[in-house]
Amino acid sequence: MDTALEIFDTMKRLKCCVIIPTYNNHKTLKRVIDGVLKHTQDIIVVNDGSTDATSEILSNYPQLTQIHLEENKGKGNALKFGFRKAKELGFEHAITIDSDGQHFPEDIPVFIEYLKQVGEILLIGSRNMAQEGVPKKSSFGNKFSNFWFWFETGNKLEDTQSGFRLYPLNKIPNRFFTNKFEFEIEIIVRSAWNGTRVKNIPIQVLYDMSERVSHFRPFKDFTRISILNTVLVTIAIFYIQPRDFFRKLKKKGFKKFFLENILESEDSKLTKSLSIALGTFIGIAPFWGFQTVLVLFLAYLFRLNKVISFAFSNVSIPPMIPLIIFGSLKIGGIFMQNPQNVFPNSYTDFDEIKQHLTQYLIGSFILASIMAVILGVAGYVLMTIFSSNKNKQIRNA
Repeated sequence: MDTALEIFDTMKRLKCCVIIPTYNNHKTLKRVIDGVLKHTQDIIVVNDGSTDATSEILSNYPQLTQIHLEENKGKGNALKFGFRKAKELGFEHAITIDSDGQHFPEDIPVFIEYLKQVGEILLIGSRNMAQEGVPKKSSFGNKFSNFWFWFETGNKLEDTQSGFRLYPLNKIPNRFFTNKFEFEIEIIVRSAWNGTRVKNIPIQVLYDMSERVSHFRPFKDFTRISILNTVLVTIAIFYIQPRDFFRKLKKKGFKKFFLENILESEDSKLTKSLSIALGTFIGIAPFWGFQTVLVLFLAYLFRLNKVISFAFSNVSIPPMIPLIIFGSLKIGGIFMQNPQNVFPNSYTDFDEIKQHLTQYLIGSFILASIMAVILGVAGYVLMTIFSSNKNKQIRNA
């Protein structure tokens, strides 16, 4: 079968369409549409309030599904309309491609072939940002976005800003909170949180500044993206990561979770034992309300295992809190000239309250340090024994 016909048939069978959002890209729009038509007729063009010759160009393609928005409200808004229309037409997958000419429609089969092999997945075309002609602001912005995506999801990607993507329409969120360029960050982060696999595949890219019209406004859009990432990081730290941790723990059971994430983790024994120590210290020390933020930040800063660090920071679960407070006050009393009773009947003045709090703070930091050393060393010894036994089993097999 002819390759072009095979792609046509495969896209029909996979219920995959192509969505082209466009705004004032009359120089390149025709070339992009003609290139996509070589692979499929199922194209949805969203004219996001263009004021150039876009409408005139689209009048020559009556066979395409067209959405004409009266006012330009941003790429994210255009994509929402495209996704909604694609679902109405019965499509289950949608490839999005920018109309500014930087993407090559010839790469569409790359997405389709990968979709055939792995099934439901969100694919992002990975551009070679080191090649000649790539604007420095684009390269920096991509690195910035890649870092925050990793921090928010734990998934490392080489390119999170490319608009050449394949979306599983039934796996992406139904509601969104952004409308402009930051939409493409929101959708991949929230899809990843919902369990959708997000992966890069290599694509070609062309930066011809004589034709390409970029609508990215550095200050305004970078500010929007920064605000979005602040919100996403907050949600990730206080909800998503604790949720995923307890889901894994419940699904696997403590024993299996312990084996897979601690004993059989690819990190070195030293890294894992330091991760245990860090989590224990943060969990016991008086950082109430900020423990999750601190432990994840410090684990990243010192390149430790975030899962292990977070797991051991939960040493301060409700049943343990009275014991931690009691131990902290007892230990703190050793270093006070006039130690307070662990549980005083009443306070006579503010100085006593302050002294009692000081006793607790001193004791909690000391207790946190002691327990961090004990559990860190115990973890290292346990991992050494486990590794030794495993090696013996391999030799005897």
